[in-house]
Amino acid sequence: MTQREQIKSAAETALIDIAYPSNLAYRPQFISNNHEAGKKVLSTIEEELLSCDSFAISVAFITMGGIVPLLQTFKELEKRGVPGRIITTDYLNFSEPKALTKLSGLSNIRLKMFQSERAEVGFHTKGYIFKEGKVYKIITGSSNMTLSALTVNKEWNSRVVALEEGEYTQQVLREFEELWNSKWSLGHDEFIEEYSERYEIIRKQRRIAKEKAEKEHIISFEEYTLQPNSMQTQFVTNLKKIWHKDIEEGRSESRALLVSATGTGKTYASAFALRDLMDETDAMKDSEDVKRRTRALFIVHREQIAKQARKSYRRVFGGTRTTGLLSGNSREFDKDITFATMQMMAREDIRTQFNPDEFSIIVIDEAHKSGAESYQRIMDYFKPRLYLGMTATPDRTDGFDIYKLFNHNIAYEIRLQQALEEDLLCPFHYFGITDITIGGEEFDDSSYAGSRNGIDFRMFNRLTSDARVDYIMEQAAYYGYSGDRVKGLIFVSRRDIGEELSRKLNARGLRTQFVSGSDPQEKREKYLDMLTRDADSDNEINICKRETNEKAEAKTISPYGFTTSGISGDSVAQGNHSEYGSNGNNLNDDALNNEDEGYLDYIISVDIFNDAIVTDMIQCA
Repeated sequence: MTQREQIKSAAETALIDIAYPSNLAYRPQFISNNHEAGKKVLSTIEEELLSCDSFAISVAFITMGGIVPLLQTFKELEKRGVPGRIITTDYLNFSEPKALTKLSGLSNIRLKMFQSERAEVGFHTKGYIFKEGKVYKIITGSSNMTLSALTVNKEWNSRVVALEEGEYTQQVLREFEELWNSKWSLGHDEFIEEYSERYEIIRKQRRIAKEKAEKEHIISFEEYTLQPNSMQTQFVTNLKKIWHKDIEEGRSESRALLVSATGTGKTYASAFALRDLMDETDAMKDSEDVKRRTRALFIVHREQIAKQARKSYRRVFGGTRTTGLLSGNSREFDKDITFATMQMMAREDIRTQFNPDEFSIIVIDEAHKSGAESYQRIMDYFKPRLYLGMTATPDRTDGFDIYKLFNHNIAYEIRLQQALEEDLLCPFHYFGITDITIGGEEFDDSSYAGSRNGIDFRMFNRLTSDARVDYIMEQAAYYGYSGDRVKGLIFVSRRDIGEELSRKLNARGLRTQFVSGSDPQEKREKYLDMLTRDADSDNEINICKRETNEKAEAKTISPYGFTTSGISGDSVAQGNHSEYGSNGNNLNDDALNNEDEGYLDYIISVDIFNDAIVTDMIQCA
């Protein structure tokens, strides 16, 4: 069959009779996101990009989140010389300048921005045009080039396959050309400086308004809009049922387990539940017990996690309950909700300062550890109304039955796959990048098998060579990051490799620090805070000026030391921050104690399986 005949029969199937046989590749299709069916708009667009001879895209909004999943595809098209044109708009100043510059930096792509404010006309197009021989595949509908639109939002799009001579094809192409050639459509270099300035002014104004609200003690928008997600709502409902059933049946103690994937919000879930249950407990007290406060205990295995949990609880409870920290560095015994480390509560001299029935509710974080003797001492001593265990991994390899410990009461269970399907986790995109080849041989950390007493220095030198470090920076610069600045983790196989990698990255203008579980907690907390904090624009500019020793204009340097034109041997900022030594060493103790130490771009660690550092990173990220 000819292409014309294929298109005709495909239209018969799609528009007239679903039973009519035809080639699926030519059928008009409804394109949407449906995680249950494994469908994403992104997948269709990626497939069409990889098979086309040229492409044209017209969308109102473009963000880094929207283009990052397509970066490998775009790079492949650049290598093959497949030309593309992309037009967007300044409507609402929504499109991210960083994303626009990233696309424009590809040699095969031309990018323009339609000045809708000056043209005094709205711009809401969402169209993707792919040319393959004499056939056009055109997707139009509701999906912008944002991550949510391409992967999770309820979006309706239609894909039409048509010949170039077709009326529909001609109308779409004509409309695109009119937009592209409009006097209001400017090339990247023509609009980017002014647009970026306006974009940053608006962002800064929003930040100022937020800071003013906080200083004037206006309730934060975050607290005002804080509400449980689907997992948390169902968990609270189920936990209350367990609680009430045990009361009705005369049991003096309830036990329940929350099994929830890391990142789904276990701490907030427990806070929402405790807020209701502590209020219920207050209301249930008789006249003799009414003066006794309802108290709760939250047990963790590291102080940093206790601090993070207390911060979450404060957002939920506001000022209705007092909170305290009981750890190696803090002794706050007399609070409504006490956040304590297991190490402290396992000590008899600390534990016995509380009555066995002091706490109405006790929450045990990382409950899969509660089979340990130290946890058992705590649980044997205290007699709360409710023991709530929380874990992402309840199934132990040592044979201890966590489910039995909590009376086989699972208040809620949601594993990783379900959490991803229900959009409870931060979206991510995985890139598998081939390591650098040196002298015809590929090298990565797995190649380095030398022991401390028998180090293969030749291999070490290759793994930390300037060529490999530059390659890492090139890949990081191309694939980019979400948010205002990079906040990255780098895991290596050995401490010496991590320390040398940090030194060389710092010498190239980045701000990195090697961190290990053997480092003092104070240092780990400080570095994690520096990694996760948001740096303001003024501080970023000042840092950039220091990096280049006043030799380059700050506006050409990104917050993490790369020039906006991309990475190359000549374009990397070579100046060092004042906190670093002249050879680019890690942050020193003086910098650690400096109140104006700024922020970190990356933490490098060898402890990928070490709870002491990884758990801190997960809690702070």
